[in-house]
Amino acid sequence: MNITPQWIKRALDRGLLGSESHKKMMPPYRKLHPSGTDKKKLKDSSVLLLLFQENGEIYTCLIKRPSTMKYHAGQVAFPGGKSEPGEKPLDTALRETWEEIGIHPDKIDVLGSLSEIFVEVSSFMIHPFVGWLTGKPTFTIHESEVEKIILFPLLKYKKAREFTDIETVSGKLTVPCFRFEGEMIWGATSMILSEFYDILE
Repeated sequence: MNITPQWIKRALDRGLLGSESHKKMMPPYRKLHPSGTDKKKLKDSSVLLLLFQENGEIYTCLIKRPSTMKYHAGQVAFPGGKSEPGEKPLDTALRETWEEIGIHPDKIDVLGSLSEIFVEVSSFMIHPFVGWLTGKPTFTIHESEVEKIILFPLLKYKKAREFTDIETVSGKLTVPCFRFEGEMIWGATSMILSEFYDILE
């Protein structure tokens, strides 16, 4: 399959799959949608599924968050973060990508968006966007927010879901995940990947 940015944009424009895809990688006991009480505490955030092609493989840029972070410490995520007052979701994704990994918005071709995801434990409503780079970028890491960058080869792992036991604030859970280079990709990040994989199909 020859996947180009134009092909991805058309696939995103055809419509999103949302909960249908998210459920495939959703941890147990998790809410897909906020309740009335949850809505009062919601905080908007955005992430960027940033893509580039090299040697026939499409990669996305993941980050590992430092253990010192207030939210989701030590987890693998997409570049992104909390929206500032009055900021549009896409502007948040581009700003956070610039701040965290040093990719300027001018270098990113925004192809579209994916379905939003509610994260109950941190009260975030995540707005994911998809962007394309013309080649492998040079990164500048903001070390207080990013421990390392993980270049994840998307096409090789679209059928690689597995399950593992983890300790969470809610206790021990068995969760679906992807494993890559000693890291575990789960939760909202794997749910976003799941929808993107389904759109590619």
